[in-house]
Amino acid sequence: MFNAIVSADTLRTTLDSVSVLVDECKIHLEEEGLEIRAVDPANVGMVDLELSASAFESYETDGGVIGVNLSRLEDIAGMADADQLVHLELDEETRKLHIAIDGLEYTLALIDPDSIRQEPDLPDLDLAAEIVIEGRDIDRAVTAADMVSDHIALGVNEADEYFYVDAEGDTDDVHLELTRDDLIDLTAGTAHSLFSLDYLKDMNKAIPKDAEVRMELGEEFPVKMHFDIAEGEGQVTFMLAPRIQSD
Repeated sequence: MFNAIVSADTLRTTLDSVSVLVDECKIHLEEEGLEIRAVDPANVGMVDLELSASAFESYETDGGVIGVNLSRLEDIAGMADADQLVHLELDEETRKLHIAIDGLEYTLALIDPDSIRQEPDLPDLDLAAEIVIEGRDIDRAVTAADMVSDHIALGVNEADEYFYVDAEGDTDDVHLELTRDDLIDLTAGTAHSLFSLDYLKDMNKAIPKDAEVRMELGEEFPVKMHFDIAEGEGQVTFMLAPRIQSD
């Protein structure tokens, strides 16, 4: 059983955070709320999301897992205004999701969860540096890097205590430094890793510009980015594997 009412804005934000990496996913219907974890087909980008039951106007479930086509569900949610309510109800016999928005009714066929890519474990990494940065600063760095390159280096200078972004193109380069005063917080440690800009651009689309993003970095380690959605009632973690640089 699953019966819930949620604002269209919250639903879209939740779906967007996952669909930037995958086309379909499993949604775990837990008593405390929804849980989604997915990895892209190349095993480069991963998302881990929790949306608390308190983010919903009403939320009832007795547990279970459903598989959804994210683009289909996003299209339906996109029909609603941000402040409209979306009613979601699972028909367990037909394995279809009934969706109602202000008189409009949809029936969405679900996907067999067993046919969806296996969910990854979220590795427990001991990363040397941690910064807390505004989403708009990530957006600024990604936009600038995209003008010159398809790769982006993220790092922390431990001695001088600043976070930096580097992008090197065939002819042009981008370098950005943010000191402790420019950041919300900084735990300095030696860190430098190179990443695919395409993946970071996709993740950036889902990060609210006014979000406080906690970023964990290491030496040629994945980057982890944590931020809240749904007025703090939801949490998202993105993890992106680095491109290992050969000497």
